[in-house]
Amino acid sequence: MTPAVVEAIGIAKRFGPTVALADGSLSVAPGETHALVGRNGAGKSTLVSVLTGLLRPDAGEVRFAGVPAPPPGDRAAWRALVACVYQRPSVVGELSVAENLFLNRQPRGRLGLLSRTRLRREAAELLESWAVPVDPDLPARELTVEQRQLVEIAGALSLGARFVILDEPTAQLEARAIARLFDRLRDLRAQGVTFVFISHHLPEIFQICQRVTVFRDARHVLTAPVHALGEDELVAAMIGDARGLVHVGADRPPVPDAAEPVLELTGVGVPGFVRDVDLLVRPGEIVGVAGSAASGKRQLAEAVAGLRPRSGEVRVRGRRIRASSVPAALRGGIGYLPGDRTVDGFVPALSVAENATMTIAERLGPAGTVRPARRDALARKLITSLDVHTAGPHQPVAELSGGNSQKVVMARALASDPDVLVLVQPTAGVDVRSKQSLLGAVDAETRRGRGALLVSDELADLRICDRVLVMSAGRVIAEHPRGWDETELVAEIEGIGDD
Repeated sequence: MTPAVVEAIGIAKRFGPTVALADGSLSVAPGETHALVGRNGAGKSTLVSVLTGLLRPDAGEVRFAGVPAPPPGDRAAWRALVACVYQRPSVVGELSVAENLFLNRQPRGRLGLLSRTRLRREAAELLESWAVPVDPDLPARELTVEQRQLVEIAGALSLGARFVILDEPTAQLEARAIARLFDRLRDLRAQGVTFVFISHHLPEIFQICQRVTVFRDARHVLTAPVHALGEDELVAAMIGDARGLVHVGADRPPVPDAAEPVLELTGVGVPGFVRDVDLLVRPGEIVGVAGSAASGKRQLAEAVAGLRPRSGEVRVRGRRIRASSVPAALRGGIGYLPGDRTVDGFVPALSVAENATMTIAERLGPAGTVRPARRDALARKLITSLDVHTAGPHQPVAELSGGNSQKVVMARALASDPDVLVLVQPTAGVDVRSKQSLLGAVDAETRRGRGALLVSDELADLRICDRVLVMSAGRVIAEHPRGWDETELVAEIEGIGDD
């Protein structure tokens, strides 16, 4: 019998009083794409750190092809066995693709000097051998998310590893890029590469994976063939009981057409991305914006929040908002949740309280000072209202799970008591319960009279919206009321049927 590519047996890990893993068990067969799922905090990240040699477990064992894992200090041996492609880039943006592929192992020529000719040639050969269509001379900072992931996979395979862990690889990809990535994963599987696929987007599990392992409360609870499970069964395994999950916003009251808008865009353009967009959001209304990555939807939201130069007018409750100014947008009543929390959402080393209140520091004490007691009191209210699972307002955000850190970013958007929320991918990379909590917060805040502009690639996010606008090539091309048809919406997003 062929041994498992990797086997984790009874892994346990504690950080002080916190049990990160109590029974982390996983067995991955050769040539499969094996899903690892669970709520934020279930122990997935800790197991990945153990499987890649970054953490030494307190108990349990890891085996590769039946052989015990190398000592933690032997990084070369670990890299030859396993690689992980994370959500956050691990490439060095200022270096070329070729330099990243051979970082710390650059080819050398005569006299032991670095050979740029060999570096480029070997990088081109490596990329061609794994069918990665990227110019080896391209600066890594210019790579798309999709290209960066494929470059990182190719680099890992060049070290000898044939087992790759993919951590939320689709979180920042649009539908077409996800389809291309899945095609590449299938090709690589056919060439003998084995994957662990971590995702909170459950439909993807059924598209690309053969087996799935579920963690809950730091323990292994289920491993089964994907085809033997339904999505409801998978959710139930992740949370213990799916009966508590309801469709957020199913009973949202209708918004009167005659209501004065809380947010009004007139002829808004963003150079190179958006052209002449008119848009209204009424008090109590959630307006969704859908579209491909090239549609301009994210750039539109960033322009409204003051992060990009724009033409046209943005008004909040009739007040004109100065362009290209985040402070003006904040003062004008706009609360903003960015699309990538790890890059734009928070400062990891700062506390929950500092992150949640950083946009209103001038309100927390006299003469521009911050009174810690006032800051912490506000943070505690936000923690309670958004159900942030934290040790308290002084805990660094870096120590929180993805779902809870996203709630802190939402808290920051709400801290200024805005008239309108501008939300980009509000549930990206969070678990089922956290999605419910975050969307529930948007639902609750708009019922109190705020408006919300919600930009998302997730159809589940858009279901909460009172209206959904579809953008293409920088323009709004369609509008749909609640109850829209999924096939029609996706066809518009993907440009299917366009002349």
